[in-house]
Amino acid sequence: MSSNEPRWTQTWLGGLRSAGVDLGYPGQRLGLPEEGSGSVSGWGRRIAALVIDWMICTWAITQLLLGISTAEQPWVPAIVFAVQYVVLVGFLGQTFGHRLAGIRVAAMDGGDPRLFPVLVRTVLLVLALPALIFDRDHRGLHDRVSNTVVVRM
Repeated sequence: MSSNEPRWTQTWLGGLRSAGVDLGYPGQRLGLPEEGSGSVSGWGRRIAALVIDWMICTWAITQLLLGISTAEQPWVPAIVFAVQYVVLVGFLGQTFGHRLAGIRVAAMDGGDPRLFPVLVRTVLLVLALPALIFDRDHRGLHDRVSNTVVVRM
């Protein structure tokens, strides 16, 4: 084995990129631009949007508006989160957190997602595990099942 060839461990420890395989940028296979509006959202924006939405649901809505203690009923914020997610993404294409982070949920044809796929996406998102299984285009299992992608605005 010459010094220019990657070691066999590089392909499974570091992934294909470390072995010199060019996979392109996230969204290239989907026909999306590499940067700017319409490009696949990065993890930072998605996590920021999720944190903002979760804070709104747990603190502002559940505790202030509904007066429910999350210590006594810890499942209520998840239900509030799911309801606001279905309503806002289903009708506007984005939640408050998405808006503040500059991202939106788009159907694979570029338009707003339909209500039933948003409902399925929300159920999988609330379960958390499907959102942690993702592909090289930053699409979680919940995105793939609902045929959506999170893009920058």
